[in-house]
Amino acid sequence: MLNEKTVSHSVECGDCPIRHRAVCARCETDELERLEEIKYYRSFEAGQTVIWSGDRMDFVGSVVSGIATLTQTMEDGRTQMVGLLLPSDFVGRPGREGSAYDVVATTDLVMCCFRKKPFETMMERTPHIAHRLLEMTLDELDAAREWMLVLGRKTAREKIASLLTIIARRDASLNLQTPKGVMVFDLPLTREAMADYLGLTLETVSRQISALKRDGVIALQGKRHVTVPDFARLLEEAGDDSDGGMLA
Repeated sequence: MLNEKTVSHSVECGDCPIRHRAVCARCETDELERLEEIKYYRSFEAGQTVIWSGDRMDFVGSVVSGIATLTQTMEDGRTQMVGLLLPSDFVGRPGREGSAYDVVATTDLVMCCFRKKPFETMMERTPHIAHRLLEMTLDELDAAREWMLVLGRKTAREKIASLLTIIARRDASLNLQTPKGVMVFDLPLTREAMADYLGLTLETVSRQISALKRDGVIALQGKRHVTVPDFARLLEEAGDDSDGGMLA
């Protein structure tokens, strides 16, 4: 890994801002104390690589703040962004030696990391961690299947709206809010990164964001601060219903 920093951090597990969504969400007090003994924090600047595909990983962990991307590279050098890591998302796979993807910090990133071998031992002895990680893995699988639909069948406008709903929902969840009505959040991706992730051109992304703004679906302050006047309207633009599923 390049230029990462191990940072001091005074936040205890019980006071962590992602505690209710992270892999430790179900842990009891004594289990949190054991996690405290094997954890440390790392920070990365925007653009830095957290882990290269194929590299040995000696840690697993959760994104505390910021956003990272999962990228896969083909033999001819072409790359495809295949996933986003948002706050509370888990990085690494217990039981696997290396990473299947490049993980790159898109924004400044802070991760709560656990030394891999002790974490694997805790999983064996702590059902709360194993069950929560299974839940998160199944959620990730569902999200990947839904994203296949976004990329394969939705229009450019629907793709942009879908990405905005994903970010809005996560922001609401982290703040213990229900995604409805007026929603305000910061867009963590540049338009270039959005284009890469959605398989669109930069011009198309800019044009569709401008159209959503013109039609009153979103309001922008600068390029990143987003206000959604009516979340139900955004869901309609994404082709989703109020539960996040596809409209018939």
